[in-house]
Amino acid sequence: MSQRPPGAAPPDVGPEELHEIALALAAACRDDSLPERLRGLISRAHAALESTSSDARGAQLRYRALFDAVPDPVSILDESGIVLDLNRAGMAAYQRPREQIVGQPIEVLNPDLPKDHMKPVLETLHRGGTYVIEVANMRADGTRFPVEVHSAGFMHEGRRCVVAVARDLTARREAELRYGQLLEVIDKGVMVQDRRGMLLQVNAAAIRILGVEEAESLRTFLNAETWTLLDDSGRRIGMDDLPSQRTLATGQATESTVIGLYHKPERRLRWLSVTTVPLFAPGGRMPEQVISLFSDVTRLKRDSALFSRAQALARIGGWEWEMGRDALYLTDEAIRILGQPVPPRTMQDLLLCLGAGDRLRFSDALRAAAEQSQPIDLELQGRRSDGLPLWIRIIGEAETDESANVSITGTLQDINERKQAEETLRVQARTDPLTGLLNRDAILGEIGERLQDPAQARLAVLYIDLDRFKMVNDGLGHAAGDRLLRHAARRIADAVATDGLIARFGGDEFLVMCHPEGDDALPERVAQRILDAFEPAFGHGGEEFHVTASIGIAHAPADGERPQTLIQNADAAMYESKRRTRNGWQVYSPILQESREDRLRLETQLRRAVDNGEFHLVYQPQVDMRRGTIVAAEALIRWRNRQLGEMRPDHFIGHAETTGDIVRIGRWVLSEACKQVAAWREDGLGIVRVAVNVSYRQFLGDDLAATVRDVLDEFSLPGSALELEFTERALIEDSADAIHAFAELREMGILLAIDDFGEGYSALNYLRRLPIQGLKLSQLFLEGVPRNHSDVAVCQAIAGIARSLGLGLVAEGVESEAQRQFLLELGVNVGQGFLFAPGLTPAEFERRMSEAREATATG
Repeated sequence: MSQRPPGAAPPDVGPEELHEIALALAAACRDDSLPERLRGLISRAHAALESTSSDARGAQLRYRALFDAVPDPVSILDESGIVLDLNRAGMAAYQRPREQIVGQPIEVLNPDLPKDHMKPVLETLHRGGTYVIEVANMRADGTRFPVEVHSAGFMHEGRRCVVAVARDLTARREAELRYGQLLEVIDKGVMVQDRRGMLLQVNAAAIRILGVEEAESLRTFLNAETWTLLDDSGRRIGMDDLPSQRTLATGQATESTVIGLYHKPERRLRWLSVTTVPLFAPGGRMPEQVISLFSDVTRLKRDSALFSRAQALARIGGWEWEMGRDALYLTDEAIRILGQPVPPRTMQDLLLCLGAGDRLRFSDALRAAAEQSQPIDLELQGRRSDGLPLWIRIIGEAETDESANVSITGTLQDINERKQAEETLRVQARTDPLTGLLNRDAILGEIGERLQDPAQARLAVLYIDLDRFKMVNDGLGHAAGDRLLRHAARRIADAVATDGLIARFGGDEFLVMCHPEGDDALPERVAQRILDAFEPAFGHGGEEFHVTASIGIAHAPADGERPQTLIQNADAAMYESKRRTRNGWQVYSPILQESREDRLRLETQLRRAVDNGEFHLVYQPQVDMRRGTIVAAEALIRWRNRQLGEMRPDHFIGHAETTGDIVRIGRWVLSEACKQVAAWREDGLGIVRVAVNVSYRQFLGDDLAATVRDVLDEFSLPGSALELEFTERALIEDSADAIHAFAELREMGILLAIDDFGEGYSALNYLRRLPIQGLKLSQLFLEGVPRNHSDVAVCQAIAGIARSLGLGLVAEGVESEAQRQFLLELGVNVGQGFLFAPGLTPAEFERRMSEAREATATG
């Protein structure tokens, strides 16, 4: 089929035929044999044809002149991509005559186009838009050149056509290449940012000037939180005061402006001279980008007053030591940091500010710097003249000038605050946050160190448990329980005085370690003093109540040469005291061996339970309490042992925590629960989210995140199929490994929740810092709901905490309709408990889920 451009004659009448028709009409006008009326009509038709032909020829000439005047290649296509016309610039660009292109598919110019390349073009044109694309067009000799093609649509004789203008990008690409080469060879730092401040381009000089390490991400390095910004007078400024931000805001270039950049992690101050230039989009009034050109002027400002001001802000001083004449130069800030009445003028003066050990370390470092060019980087301790402690970080390097004179220059930074913070963190890591006593790990470490030292190995451990604490805690609430623990800790501390170390071992249990040192009766006297200290009543809300203590005593090395053994024996003696009378003390003796053996037997059987296949899981539904539908399940472990019989979790989980077997048991529970979810999925039940309890020891003794990932991969489950429930003990561990594990688990899509929230002693700041998504409201607080006002208040408080932090809340131990109604009014929609179902076998759980699904489908 022949193609024609817009403005040409109709396809079924050629120019020659049109001329013959005109001649025939002219002859007919002169034929006297025709009626005069007919000749008049033919005459008018002839005139009209002549006029139309003239207009068509004029339009064709104007179209061709305009078409060929466009300097860029222009093609006209039909909807199928066939070329209808091509201008003179196109023939020159593609090095082909017009007849080799017109009537051919557009692929003759761009063979790389996909088969359906016209589809997105037509879709864009149909929406009234202009389609723009960068492609490589081909010349007659096969060479390619880059073009930017703009396509627009128009209608011609009832059909849709496309006009495509191709702009040759060869010159632009070459300019971009030259621009990039220029950026890399220029010695000034160059950064290009968009209107939002996002970094678009940076050259090698900028990376070198800023001091970015090769393996470090530039965006990470430039994080605003790691920098302190200073103006040319040394005052702090904000990000909006940077020259680049001012240029983006005003559209005005800035001349050379000096700014200071203090990098906190690196503890280094740089001074830069910055010039900025705005870049505008065509027709734009505000800049779209900004170019910053900068150079390092730090050395020029070392001795200026401006540098001294900046040093004071960053608590960094400068120093220089000329070894040949022992001359020490200190900036004002360095002198202030050292805090000496007479500023040190020689290196010996500076050494006298330090402690004896650090004095020797610094002297050795100076010698190594001078003789071996080794850099100095030390944290040193001393004392100021006013008696305050002095902690400084000294950095320095040796420099040799043309006269061979050796100088060592560097910085001197005040790190007192950081050292004090480190000491505070060290103390906090060993301290129970509720009582201020040593915590469990700290006392275990102290006992272990002394047992390893023969001079201190003769010691005694007192294991203290508060009688009736649970009744007070349950009846009056956790606030009263916490207050009781603080008062009890104070009474124990007063009773022990300087005769021992005291720790809160967990819950309402305390530990005292003392050294008899020739006084064999000292542990028993300390125990009696503690009992006497509990005789006065405790007060709460205008009322009084009595709490007593049961104490067990174990002596080392007779009752144990390892901390755990010694504590276990003291624990056994405490239980014996509690069994007998309470409010008394009991010394461990061989008579208690049988009880200890029972516990050892339990631990032995427990250690083998996984291998013997003695554990099984039941699944308690978590229910939408408004609709009654099952939304998830909690996996609950059960133990059936041939010697010990059916064991409840509260009888063996504590032992597993103590021995560390909980790590292996927890791994089995996780695997078994995921295996069951996979089986339900294969049975057509879909993915059921299952909640699994995780011990804090699984953080300490296992790579929990890796274990969970392996189990999910083994059964091809998504992270959303799993919810992990942690006790508040997992929160207070707060180690870097635990925080990292929480983050990894959250990234897998796993739901993280705190079990029995409020029963422990965690602080709310842990919930803010860790990626927790849900809380479990303990059955302990639901027992008195809705009659007991204290329980109601606790539930309301926990629900408020969950709402304010955006956390989900699930209620445990829902056993009555009144409790369900109370929880719904409180805004707690999900619960579990005997009101809905006990722990179910996998088959029973599957049956209930299937029945619920069928009921939903038929309803």
